[in-house]
Amino acid sequence: MDAAPVATIPVQQLRAGDHAIASYSDDDAGRDVMAAFTWAGLAKREKVMLFAAPQVAEAEVWDRLDTPGPLLSTARDRGQLVVSSMRALIHPVRKFTPERQWQRIEEETEQALAEGYRGLRTYIDMHWVGDLDADVAVMMYRESHAEHLFTDRPYTEVCSYDSRWFTAEVLTAMHEAHPCRLLPHLGALHTAHTDGVVRLAGEADIATREQFISALREGLARTANAGRLTVDLSGLSFLSAACTMDLLRLVGSCAHQSIEVRCHPTVARIMRRTDPGHLPHLLISEVSRK
Repeated sequence: MDAAPVATIPVQQLRAGDHAIASYSDDDAGRDVMAAFTWAGLAKREKVMLFAAPQVAEAEVWDRLDTPGPLLSTARDRGQLVVSSMRALIHPVRKFTPERQWQRIEEETEQALAEGYRGLRTYIDMHWVGDLDADVAVMMYRESHAEHLFTDRPYTEVCSYDSRWFTAEVLTAMHEAHPCRLLPHLGALHTAHTDGVVRLAGEADIATREQFISALREGLARTANAGRLTVDLSGLSFLSAACTMDLLRLVGSCAHQSIEVRCHPTVARIMRRTDPGHLPHLLISEVSRK
């Protein structure tokens, strides 16, 4: 996807203050993303609110969190993990307005902090639009004018769109309105090429190794004349040893004058342990996602 946004990331890399979009095209898709989003919030001592599609029973929502057990039950009992609905959120108001929803989210964020949590995160299935008979244009206004909810606030939100229900035009506009786009499932690898840069996000392991190698080879081919390539790995949540060696092998066999690899400190340490000192044209740059 040449035109993909830079902010395509795995759900594991979401931070407080992120406003992300996810999309799915079948009823089973995205379950692992919601579960990972939930468990990450609980681990970070944040309050988590799940607004599932109205047609999904609450019992099924709990089942979708994968590993029910004492931890899940405890979080549910103490109110750290809540399954709700947009209808309940804006109650007693019946008609959706951006202002009412913004007000309630601000209130819930403050309540989470008052309860001793580090912040609030919400996972919102956008089927609530049909359930409340809301105007899609009004929903789009809310999505594209919600910056104040995230600025200097410990609030994180994922808006999940069923691509079978929303038009292509709406989906395109909403992808542009959200600063972050989530990968559709755990274990996925996303690649994007721009001038002199190949960006990879997600997981580079045995399942995605061929895709990883192919992206690197394409990046090298695209920049053969310039002789310079930047490999941005800052969007990876996992890099296997095998993929690390593949990267170093390709760097060692190319004729480029300069290859910069941008990655998180953990990945940088892994790469340096492989002793890349024999590659003078390789620069490893440590970056951190703010």
